[in-house]
Amino acid sequence: QVQFVESGGGLVQPGGSLRLSCVASRSLTSSYAMGWYRQAPGKQRELVARITAGGGTDYVDSVKGRFTISRDDAKNVMYLSMNSLKAEDTAVYYCNRDGIVFSWGQGTQVTVSS
Repeated sequence: QVQFVESGGGLVQPGGSLRLSCVASRSLTSSYAMGWYRQAPGKQRELVARITAGGGTDYVDSVKGRFTISRDDAKNVMYLSMNSLKAEDTAVYYCNRDGIVFSWGQGTQVTVSS
């Protein structure tokens, strides 16, 4: 199993930026595609960004052009840079493998509000 610790969330005004970090408890090797997920109140958890073992990225339409996912396998860390934040980005953000997930971490709360 792998444990994840997410951090970097907070309260930000619309149009602001945040950078989330995800530290894994062990090396995930370069064979896993990884993703950032989010769950807003009353909604299902959704995958918003993914990064393949080769570094290819993909985003849900609602965050394209605003979010950037990256990974540093040597440090077992994954990042999500979020710009031009909107109120609808408010959610708890989680990291995990794309596809067959490991146990979920606690997540990090992102609140976009004026």
